[in-house]
Amino acid sequence: MVEPLATVIVPTWNGAHLLPECLDSLQRQSYARLEIVVADGASTDATPDLLIERYPAVRLLRLRRNRGFTGNVNAGIRAARGDIVLLLNNDAQAEPEWVANAVRTLCEQPKLGSVASRVLYRDGRINSAGDVLGRDGTPRQRGNGQPDSAAWHEPADVFGAMGGAAAYRRAMLADVGLLDEALFMYLEDVDLAFRAQLRGWGCRYEPRAVVYHRGGASGGGTLESFWNGRNLIRVLVKNVPYGLLPKVLPAAVGQQILRARVALAAWRGAEARATLRGQLVGLSELPRHLADRSAVQRTRRVSDDHVWSLLAP
Repeated sequence: MVEPLATVIVPTWNGAHLLPECLDSLQRQSYARLEIVVADGASTDATPDLLIERYPAVRLLRLRRNRGFTGNVNAGIRAARGDIVLLLNNDAQAEPEWVANAVRTLCEQPKLGSVASRVLYRDGRINSAGDVLGRDGTPRQRGNGQPDSAAWHEPADVFGAMGGAAAYRRAMLADVGLLDEALFMYLEDVDLAFRAQLRGWGCRYEPRAVVYHRGGASGGGTLESFWNGRNLIRVLVKNVPYGLLPKVLPAAVGQQILRARVALAAWRGAEARATLRGQLVGLSELPRHLADRSAVQRTRRVSDDHVWSLLAP
């Protein structure tokens, strides 16, 4: 069997100081049929010169403006030639077998839409062993902050893949759609995973697909607080099936109220104020979220019971 062409997309914005370690790790990949695309959101630093001078084999996609993680990635996906599309943060480095193991998992299991990597912080702790979505509407990363023990060395079905180190089947993306550009950045991976699961595309955690992630180097702080506060409302409003609203909505609203109370208690902190701003913006945009909900719910293929089984207690 001919190995499928795989495309790794590295979204970036003013990340010239991060890209060498990332791209060097991709050039050490064992997988032969590999295309690398850097989707650059109109950087004003030395990114274009770096790519031209040091990485001539890497495709540089220069966008006219920074469209955030979602827009930059989507531009990369549209330009990609591969049947398998992988995403890698510019502050991450992949082990040499990362692409090969992710592609192999997708090829062996045709019902999978995506593969989640074993993502480690540089100190060896787990960053993500796949994404989880709770029945209270709270997303989290499996194993986050825990030691990289044998418990995380077994494959498992998971809700979704962390977008900073994920592999997607192009057929799934064609069926489900690309990242939601209204989210701009943060939780776009949870939204894509939810839409994929509603269409019957599963996700598999592959511990042999290893990536090291610096974390926070290209985001974090008030940006993360604002977009997480705003985007979770959109993700839940769009994707939770009607039949599960009585089960999910009360706990989800309770979690939102709790987050607001915690933020109010820490009002003097910039991140706390950013969280509140995000929640208020998310609520103000409810008409837009509801308008986009109908297309998602109208095309889902799985039952309410199946979706409920995917959500963590």
